[in-house]
This record gives sequence, C-alpha cells and structure tokens, in this order.
Amino acid sequence: MSKLYEISVKDQKGNDVSLNEYAGKVLLIVNTATGCGFTPQYKGLEELYHKYKEQGFEVLDFPCNQFGHQAPGSDEEINTFCTATYKTDFPRFKKIDVNGKNADPLFTFLKNEKKGTFGNNIKWNFTKFLVDREGNVVGRYAPTVKPEAIDSDIAKLL
Repeated sequence: MSKLYEISVKDQKGNDVSLNEYAGKVLLIVNTATGCGFTPQYKGLEELYHKYKEQGFEVLDFPCNQFGHQAPGSDEEINTFCTATYKTDFPRFKKIDVNGKNADPLFTFLKNEKKGTFGNNIKWNFTKFLVDREGNVVGRYAPTVKPEAIDSDIAKLL
C-alpha cells in the first residue's frame, strides 16, 4: 500500500480525514488561493472533476496563504468564494502550509515523490500533483499549466 494512504489531512471543519478514503481513485492534489492570478483555474479544475468523477477521479483542494498572502480568508470564507464564484463541489480541505517547517505532511510527501524544476519546494499557488489509483505520484505540474492541459494524463490513468 502506498504511503500516501497512511496520511491524514484536516477537512474544513478541522476533522481528520484519512487519505485511505481515496484509495483506488485517481487524484489531482492542488494548493490553491482565492486571490491569485491563477485563481480562474478553479473553473478548469471543476470541469475536469465533473468530466471524470464517475470514473473514479477526485480533485483535492488545499488552500494555502504562503504565496503573497493570496488566501487570507477563513476556511469558510474560502469555501463560500469558490462555491459561489466557480461553482466548485470537489473536496476542499483546511488551509495549510506547503513549504517550510510547518509544511503539511501530505505536501512534504508529494514534494519528495516528485521534485520540481527548481528543487523540492513548491514555487507558487496552483501547483498540481497527479496520483494514480495505487497512490503513486506520477505527475507534478507548475502553476502555469492549466487544468485542461492535464486532461489527457488523467484520462490515461482512468
């Protein structure tokens, strides 16, 4: 079993969620922000989610305020913004850090599995990690890569 499934994260209300709940699914794990130039990517993420969710695909959204303080709101405010503005209904979790000493264990795992062009740290909001049904991190995409550009990679895993 993949080490990914041994990790727990916090939902928006602070409850523990085991990633084992997502075992057997293809995952796109994203650190997001509501006030970023890449924020419109929520639309593309939602389109991918609806296109493939019946085939076992999930988008897991982790708001992060580490880059330019572009996710300043509370977890509830962030969720309200995303659902009202982009009509998102994929799972959104508690705001986290993705770099540094307080980095969430999930993102430490993801970064160790797939290093970026400039090393291990995440460069900015909307970095995306693609995980296959066995929990292997098979892709890492820069914030500039739009969700629709990942469509064929997701389709291959489904």
